[in-house]
Amino acid sequence: MGIRKKLHPMMTNDGKCVMYAKACFSITSNEKTIFCGVLKKVKMPDGCASNISRCVQLKDKKVSSYKSHDAHFMLHYLLQVAVRSTMSNQVSHLVIGLCSLFRCLCQKVVDLTDLNILQLDIRNTLSIRNHFLPSFFDVMVHLPIHLVNEVRSGGLVQFQWMYFLERYLGNLKSYFRNKSCVEGSIAEGYLVEECLTFCSRYLHNGVETRLNRMTRNSDRCVTNEAESPIFFSRIGHLIGGKKNGEAMFLDYKSSEHEKEN
Repeated sequence: MGIRKKLHPMMTNDGKCVMYAKACFSITSNEKTIFCGVLKKVKMPDGCASNISRCVQLKDKKVSSYKSHDAHFMLHYLLQVAVRSTMSNQVSHLVIGLCSLFRCLCQKVVDLTDLNILQLDIRNTLSIRNHFLPSFFDVMVHLPIHLVNEVRSGGLVQFQWMYFLERYLGNLKSYFRNKSCVEGSIAEGYLVEECLTFCSRYLHNGVETRLNRMTRNSDRCVTNEAESPIFFSRIGHLIGGKKNGEAMFLDYKSSEHEKEN
């Protein structure tokens, strides 16, 4: 049929063995190790995503047990770096273009004039059907064509995501205490938290509550040692200088000597 002649079987010089050329999207074992190593050694800001490195098994060369938000984050940022050094240019450019499309659609500010450009880019990006197997394509591959129109009609993607609702449902699930009365225990726990939050608003500033507690990674500059959550005692002294106790003793002797004079 003359389709993809580069992938046709080739006869060796012996005329017996048959060699199959590798597809453009296939990667070797060493490239798989590099791909997993990029995800294993990545360092991200706090609260940006979960610990993706624990989902990577370098020995088995697999990435598993990650959440939907982690997949969303890897698609936007990490996959582009990992693919660039492991796949051919004709495949990596298409994957990077697809990742860039989703990152542009999920921005906090989207210009309406850029949506027309994104609509044209997604058509060129979906030309990956010329490089991958037909079994790879399903309705999800066709879905990105309609995402630009969905943003134009429904607004920003942040207001259509389910991450916020899932996080809130996780908080309600933490109130669960009694298996025989699931709804009652959740309602009681929610009521207790609301009462404590209401009371904490009327406490003076000296009482630490969830409203004035310092966050885990606070950018507030601490100038007073009493305000610092970690206090280090200053027991050291400069090299070549005098210790604190010795300096106080010499100051005391000099003051007494001045009084006698």
